[in-house]
Amino acid sequence: MPTPDQQYPQTWLVLPAAGVGSRMQADRPKQYLEMTVKGITKTVIEFTLDHLLSYQTNHIFHKVVVVVTKGDPYWQDISRARGYDKDERIIVVDGGSERCYSVLNALLAISAVESSKDAWVAVHDVARPCLSYDDLDNLFSALKNYSDGGILATPARDTMKRGALSDGSYIDHTVDRDQLWHALTPQMFPLESLLKNLQLALSESFEVTDEASAMEFSGAKPKLVSGRSDNLKITRPEDLKLAEFYLNSTS
Repeated sequence: MPTPDQQYPQTWLVLPAAGVGSRMQADRPKQYLEMTVKGITKTVIEFTLDHLLSYQTNHIFHKVVVVVTKGDPYWQDISRARGYDKDERIIVVDGGSERCYSVLNALLAISAVESSKDAWVAVHDVARPCLSYDDLDNLFSALKNYSDGGILATPARDTMKRGALSDGSYIDHTVDRDQLWHALTPQMFPLESLLKNLQLALSESFEVTDEASAMEFSGAKPKLVSGRSDNLKITRPEDLKLAEFYLNSTS
């Protein structure tokens, strides 16, 4: 674990949580579905947020920016019940129509109050509650002297196929997996660079699928930092049970 004497730049954490999670086929967005871990039942967003707030004790994240849909009743109820609305470490920002715009709103909010030119930002999917502290430590260490930033990722293990036709209903060809990685989060970059490059990519109608893609669009070379494969993103119904299993299996 990093020690207080290690000089890291001031880093903000952004948690986009404005998605509707349509693939979950649930009655509410996936971040508000419940899991029971070691006898404690909370929503996904609570598990993720509480876990990362606990990492705050190492003086790594300056503040946490939670991005939710304006007037989100689920967040409002949870925030009041858990006292998040009174936690000075948490800032709430309205989300956008897509994840990239939610992140943009967060970056603009941060830049409006952040005076340091050296500040960084780490963006983490709120639906990834299984992120390990070891992976966070490794990400911070790997990027300490690398100005293009980087992401947690895992090498592709399965045979990769490219589908043909618009729905990918049959195989066109097999893709060489040797240089393929699954992008994970957090994805961490200098605040000014990410804001500038994200704005540029969106202004030119580039499809921004994650923060790294916005940086790549401008010629940056984000670093790939190998992370744990159990840092899964809850997307489908079966993922919720798998995340619950992983969290119950940790010491």
